[in-house]
Amino acid sequence: MKTRAFLVHALSPLHVGSGQAADVVDLPTARMKATGIPFVPGSSIKGVLREARRGREREQTEAVFGPADDPAAHAGALVVGDARLLALPVRSFRGTFAWATSPLLLTLARRDLDAVLPAPSLSGRSACLAPGNACVHNGRIYLEDIDLPAGDSTEVAQWAHALAPLTSPGDDIFTKRFVVVDDDTMTFFWETATQVDARVRLDARTRTVAAGALWLEESLPPETLLIGLLAGDRSRRRGVDMTPDDVLAFALPGEEILQFGGKASTGRGRCRVLPLPRGGSADAQA
Repeated sequence: MKTRAFLVHALSPLHVGSGQAADVVDLPTARMKATGIPFVPGSSIKGVLREARRGREREQTEAVFGPADDPAAHAGALVVGDARLLALPVRSFRGTFAWATSPLLLTLARRDLDAVLPAPSLSGRSACLAPGNACVHNGRIYLEDIDLPAGDSTEVAQWAHALAPLTSPGDDIFTKRFVVVDDDTMTFFWETATQVDARVRLDARTRTVAAGALWLEESLPPETLLIGLLAGDRSRRRGVDMTPDDVLAFALPGEEILQFGGKASTGRGRCRVLPLPRGGSADAQA
């Protein structure tokens, strides 16, 4: 079995729900139980990838994703993991916004990337960034309601160099907005810096808000970055010979624009999805 990391880059608000909640937000976004980190379930991603292959060779599609008519016939050769938060766009006093992440998120990403990129270490409430960052002001950054002392870091510069060609190819707006904050601050951001919209349903007869049809819906904001892992095994379908590399190439051959999550008719869930090179650097694709 071979693995390959992939990146999900939200181009519009991304709502992947976890059902109703008895909380302030009626429809929260999905979060991991132990950590609270926002994520997109692998089952949702697999369904989107399968739909994107509709119209391709049926035998290969069923060998990769599993048979649609007889699930007991054989297992699909593709395993799709959850896509976990990598960086969250956060409002900034300078530079408009910052892509915020933390040592914990980078350490988890490094494991998926099989990369040698170092995770920066921070002491207390602070931030580090690549030289020339547009969000720093007099040695501090101001993100949402928090201000933090900030300093340059060679480790952050290495991560920015690796991620910038993947996040903003051609015109680098990433490096000067990439900020690593401490884990406690990042927890505050992924709990409070998401997008929450008030939604209503209109009565078809009166064209006014139907009684009781007001709810709050949480989404990951545009520019959110998530990272996940695909795993490919040999084909188990009789008469279809596919290696693990063939399976991964069929499932996600290159960068695509795909629709994820719910609320597609309101413009939610438009995302760039691209396979990542091993080692975490876009230079490895050459």
